[in-house]
Amino acid sequence: MSLTRRDVLVWGAGSAAALSLSGLPAFATATDDAVMAFTGGADTMDGGITLTAPEIAENGNTVPIEVDAPGAVSIAVYATGNPLPGVATFNFGALAGSRSGSTRIRLAKTQEVVAVAKMEDGTFRKASATVKVTIGGCGG
Repeated sequence: MSLTRRDVLVWGAGSAAALSLSGLPAFATATDDAVMAFTGGADTMDGGITLTAPEIAENGNTVPIEVDAPGAVSIAVYATGNPLPGVATFNFGALAGSRSGSTRIRLAKTQEVVAVAKMEDGTFRKASATVKVTIGGCGG
């Protein structure tokens, strides 16, 4: 097989495009960074927290969610596919009757919603749910 100058230019342009795209930050990385900032780099364990979200949201502008984590000091909620993943943080005092919260969030597209709870003993618990969005809420 002989390579022409045109073939080399096409291969070079394709390689340059692939390398430039690999340097773009991904939303999952932004979510991982946000979770890392919340936990201070500590490991998260599954269980001990309940995240309730609809399987299908007809409109991404208003998606109801609920989180519940008995014994939590703080609960952070992230949407992995949004441009800014952090969507809510609930903080609880020592006299809080229940360690739960509910709100409506905005989702750009079908994505995973992740809740991370900081427990009174300093450990972190995590739960996630996938929400299918039929009409995006962040300009989509």
